[in-house]
Amino acid sequence: MKQELICIVCPQGCRLLVEEHNGSYQVSGNTCKRGEQYGITEMTAPTRVITSTVCLKGGRYPRLPVKTNGAIPKKLIFDCMEQINQLTVYAPVKMGDVILKNVLDTGIDIISCRSAKSNEK
Repeated sequence: MKQELICIVCPQGCRLLVEEHNGSYQVSGNTCKRGEQYGITEMTAPTRVITSTVCLKGGRYPRLPVKTNGAIPKKLIFDCMEQINQLTVYAPVKMGDVILKNVLDTGIDIISCRSAKSNEK
């Protein structure tokens, strides 16, 4: 089986060709080792970092940007978003605060991407 991919690990955007032969993968077209690993991972167990927003109460803005602090399996994206969409956070919040620990038992946390001060005086 052959698969053409564009590597997203660095800005070069190498065009990869990943070929599977009897359970092993050969990657060509990459200019660095990270591209090779990306091609193999995309074929065997693709993952993604999720970015979104959650409801913020008591802050200046109604939404707080959040993201996963690591990549989760691609097949869990919709389940992860379902959990994120149910969250409400109360200000104050600091950038990097854990909003949801160990989402979907992946070992990955949802963290705040911005600090939010409380509107209270």
